[in-house]
Amino acid sequence: MSTTTYARAVAALDSVAWRGIMPGLERTRALLAALGNPQVGLRGALVAGTNGKGSVCATVGSVCRAAGHRTVLLTSPHLISYCERIVRDGAPISETEFGTLVARVWDAAEALPDELQPTGFEVLTAAGILVAREADAEVFVCEVGLGGRLDSTNVLDLGVAAVTNVALDHQDLLGATIPEIAREKAAIIKPGNRAVTGATEPGLSAIRARSLKVGATLSVVGAGVPFTGRSAGMHGVLVDSVFDGHPISVSSPLRGAFQVANIATAIAVSDALRAEGAAIDAPAVVRGCETVHWAGRMDWIDGEPAMLIDGAHNPAGMAAMVASARELIGARRTVAIFGAMRNKDVESMAAALRELTGEIIVTAPAVERATPPGELARLFDPAAEVAADVATALDRARLLAGREGVVVVCGSLYLAGEVLELVGV
Repeated sequence: MSTTTYARAVAALDSVAWRGIMPGLERTRALLAALGNPQVGLRGALVAGTNGKGSVCATVGSVCRAAGHRTVLLTSPHLISYCERIVRDGAPISETEFGTLVARVWDAAEALPDELQPTGFEVLTAAGILVAREADAEVFVCEVGLGGRLDSTNVLDLGVAAVTNVALDHQDLLGATIPEIAREKAAIIKPGNRAVTGATEPGLSAIRARSLKVGATLSVVGAGVPFTGRSAGMHGVLVDSVFDGHPISVSSPLRGAFQVANIATAIAVSDALRAEGAAIDAPAVVRGCETVHWAGRMDWIDGEPAMLIDGAHNPAGMAAMVASARELIGARRTVAIFGAMRNKDVESMAAALRELTGEIIVTAPAVERATPPGELARLFDPAAEVAADVATALDRARLLAGREGVVVVCGSLYLAGEVLELVGV
């Protein structure tokens, strides 16, 4: 029953994949109106940013659960199953529920005129909002998809808005410069919101300007909200910051020095939720940070060889992954599997990856938007080895790395998901 229901939902989403990315809020607003406007009255945090927004969302959700709140977490994309995108009280919804939700949203969409027919992402946004409404979620944590101003999630005003950071990505849609991209992301900040950002200049000025324009209170992590921290290697990161006006020290199992800023931002978002009325105390923040799980981000899988799987999919994310991977891998032989989507700055990503290893196998996850491996191979000198599919790439990388080596998988969350499914994690 559940498989059939789920399969029908996936087939329905696949049937509108040709619509691709269609910026704009009019379709989502019309769809939600047809569903009775379930978004009205929801409270929580809307989180945008170039990198780290998923880690921040997962951590904030974990903190709120530790504080005893009913939560719904809406993120994208998924690694293996669409059900991962909608997490209620710490558990993904079931395949049966997902199928039923998509069918309900689909029925509502059918009554709309052709020009207001939603994309697959807009259907999923509406489904997540329905879950939050019907679960009577006390805190709804929602990850923005692409940008902010014209992303379907921007129909939400949850009281707290966060921009993790701003780097170059999706320039074809968001703008050629960091200030332009920052303006798009800062547009999620609504009048009267408590806003949080971990961004630095040159993006920070645009976020400050937006907050001032709409009368939002802005907390800047790293400036007004101090923090320090360090990587603890395989054990994650240690972070010192401030919560409710007092010093706080936390540990998180999320690996990589780049996660220090993400955890500090998550603490500041949790503090903003507290100021908005959510009952969250310092012990809940500590417990939530300690127990967060976020798959596909610096995932280490012991074995012969070991594997490091990370969804880094833009130049800034790749550079951060490489720096952290060096600490975890040490002097062991490293073979990388690299795949990326067509709309990415693959040249800069490849340049960053070359700093980690010269042994690289390129492939394409089973996604229409994937860059052909032959194109990726030419970015390396000498040319990278080409594998026809992800399973072949994994077998070859394991062979080359040997029992004592490490296989690093990076470049795309879709690639990370396929590998995780292949290894049974």
